[in-house]
Amino acid sequence: MGAFVPHIPDWFEVRKAAQVTAFFAKMAGGKINILRVTKLVYLADRRSMEQRESPITGDDFVSMPFGPVNTFTYSYMKGAARVRTNEWSEYIGSEKWHNLPLSRDIDIDELDELSRADLRILGETWETYKDVVDQFELAEFTHTYCPEWRDPNGSSLPINFSTVFKRLEKKEPVELAEQIQAERAFAASVNRV
Repeated sequence: MGAFVPHIPDWFEVRKAAQVTAFFAKMAGGKINILRVTKLVYLADRRSMEQRESPITGDDFVSMPFGPVNTFTYSYMKGAARVRTNEWSEYIGSEKWHNLPLSRDIDIDELDELSRADLRILGETWETYKDVVDQFELAEFTHTYCPEWRDPNGSSLPINFSTVFKRLEKKEPVELAEQIQAERAFAASVNRV
C-alpha cells in the first residue's frame, strides 16, 4: 500500500506557508523540530485571527494527538505533498531526524509573501514561545491554551474557523469564517487561470 498523498487545493499558498515555516527555522538557528514548528505555525495563525480576524497561512486546521495542526503545511513538512513542491523547497529542506532545515541561508527580508503585519505576528509568536524548546511541552500547552483542540483519540478531527473565532470570543464567528472561505474561492479562481 502506497503512502498517503494529500490533495492540495488551488487556493493554498504553498510559498507563503514555506516562508512562515522558514521564519521560525531561521529564528531557531537554521533548523527546527517539526513538532515545535507545527505548533508555532498554528499559534501564529491563531494570533493573526485574534488580531486581524484572518489567519496568515489560510490553511485548514485539525486536532491531532499532539495538538492543533495546519493540515496542508504539515503535508509539506512531512514530504507527503506532490504538487508545487518547488515552492516549498525554495525555503525548506527535507526533514532529517525530526528537524526541518532551511534549504539555504535566508534573510527575513527575502520572505516576500509575508506582509509587515504577518512578520510582526510571527515575531510576536516567536518572542512568546521561543524559550519553550521542548516540542512536547509546547504541544501539551496547546491542549489547554487552544480550547478549540479536541482529543482525536489517535486520529484527527477538523477545527472549523468559526470554532476558533468563537473561542477567541469574536462577534459573528460564522460570518468571519465565511469571509475566509470567500477569499479562498477567489484565490482558487485566480490560481486556475
